[in-house]
Amino acid sequence: MIEILVLCGLAFVAGLIDAVVGGGGLIQLPALLIMLPHTAIASILGTSKFVSIAGTSIAVQQYAKQQKIEWGTTIPAMFAAFIFSFLGARITSLLNPSLMRPVILVLLIAVAIYTFSKKDFGLLQISKFSRSQQWIYSVVIGSVIGFYDGFFGPGTGSFLIFAFVGIFGYSFLTASASAKIINFATNLAAILYFFFTNNIIYTFGIPMAICNILGAFIGTKLAISKGSQFVRKLFLVIVSLLICKLGYDIIK
Repeated sequence: MIEILVLCGLAFVAGLIDAVVGGGGLIQLPALLIMLPHTAIASILGTSKFVSIAGTSIAVQQYAKQQKIEWGTTIPAMFAAFIFSFLGARITSLLNPSLMRPVILVLLIAVAIYTFSKKDFGLLQISKFSRSQQWIYSVVIGSVIGFYDGFFGPGTGSFLIFAFVGIFGYSFLTASASAKIINFATNLAAILYFFFTNNIIYTFGIPMAICNILGAFIGTKLAISKGSQFVRKLFLVIVSLLICKLGYDIIK
C-alpha cells in the first residue's frame, strides 16, 4: 500500500512538470526503480510509459483547446517520431544506450548555456521558414528526437521544445504544446510494444496514471496562464537537473 501511495504522489509531480516542459521521467522512472527493486526492467519501463501517456493525452487535449498549435509542423514531426521511436527501441537490443550519456550531457549543457544567455529566446514567436521548409525540418526533428526517445529517452521533451523554439522560432508556450503531441506519439509507439509483450503492471500503473493525469491538467493550466516566461524558467530548471543526473550516472 505504501508503495502505491508514494508512486502516486510522484506520478502527480511528474505529470505536472512533464506537461509544462517535459522531464517528468526524471521523477517517475527512478521512483519505480526504487520502489519496485525486484521487478523486471521491461515491466518498469512499460508501466512508466503507460502512466506517462495518460498524462500526456490530457496535456495534449488541454493545449489543443486553449493554445494555438502549429499543426503544419507538428503533425509531420509526430508521424516521423512514432516510426523512429519504435526503431530506436529495437536498436537498444543491439547497442548499449549508456554510450550516449557523454554526448547527451554535452548537448544539454550547450542548450542550457544558449537558453540562459539569450534572454529573449522563446519569448516571442517569429516565423523563419516557408511551409515546405517547415515540413522538411519537422520530419527531420521528429525522426531524430523520436529515435532518441526510443533508444535512450531522458530529456526528450526538453530537446523537442528547444528544437521548436530554436529552429522554427516558436515561443516556449507554443513549442511546449507541440512537444506534448510529439511525445504522445513516441509514448504510443513504446506502449504498443510493452502491451503486446505483457510488460505493464496495471495494479501500479492505473492509480499512477490517474494521478499523472491530474498533475498534467494542473501543469497545462499553469503553463497557459503564466505564459512563455514561466515555461522558459522551468525549462532551465529541468535541463539543469538532467545535466546533474547524467553527470552523476557517468561518474558513479
